[in-house]
Amino acid sequence: MRKTFFAGWRASFFTGLAVTLPALITLAAVKWIFGTISSFTDTLLFFLPYILGPKEVYENGQSGAMFWYWSLLALVLAAVLISCVGLLARYYIGKRMIEWLDTVMMNVPIFNKFYGAIKQVNEAFSGNKNSFKTVVLVEFPGPGNYSVGFITNEAKGEVQQKSGKNLVGVFIPTTPNPTSGFLILVPEENVTKLDMSVAEGIKYIVSLGSISPEQLPPKTK
Repeated sequence: MRKTFFAGWRASFFTGLAVTLPALITLAAVKWIFGTISSFTDTLLFFLPYILGPKEVYENGQSGAMFWYWSLLALVLAAVLISCVGLLARYYIGKRMIEWLDTVMMNVPIFNKFYGAIKQVNEAFSGNKNSFKTVVLVEFPGPGNYSVGFITNEAKGEVQQKSGKNLVGVFIPTTPNPTSGFLILVPEENVTKLDMSVAEGIKYIVSLGSISPEQLPPKTK
């Protein structure tokens, strides 16, 4: 009787865990992302303690983390400011200001190395027509083992000349964090192009392969 009760409880527990785990992980991820972003955006409300007083702004009444509603307000304010920058960037004056700022950043010693690298990665992920345009299947990390990757560009210049082959750059993301990974150069004939979109490929990687292309919603025209 006791064994039967324990077996039934265990089955119910694991069933409930399977049902609630995706929601719990999602909530935890949202909380972590909100906390990480708010640690930067809270600085936009630096003037608030001088107006309302520290006790009305900070959780401990002195300094540190703000109450969640102030952090949410700072996040909304950051979104508005980013949208304004994006709107300004669509016009000539805004473009010139951004070019000037970019020039200043690229001329700061040491800092320009980080800024340039981050900018290149951002351009790749933000829709550069020559980057991340095709999802492919390649043998990696060794023969007989396959990984899903993204074609970044065709390898040209010294790489192509000294290899004597038509190589393509393939980015192999790590899972479940696709922002890091490996860049490999593969002969074009050894690359198998897949029909899935870049978004589908990222979902496949982030989900640890549990969401296959067949399970994804059909594309709408």
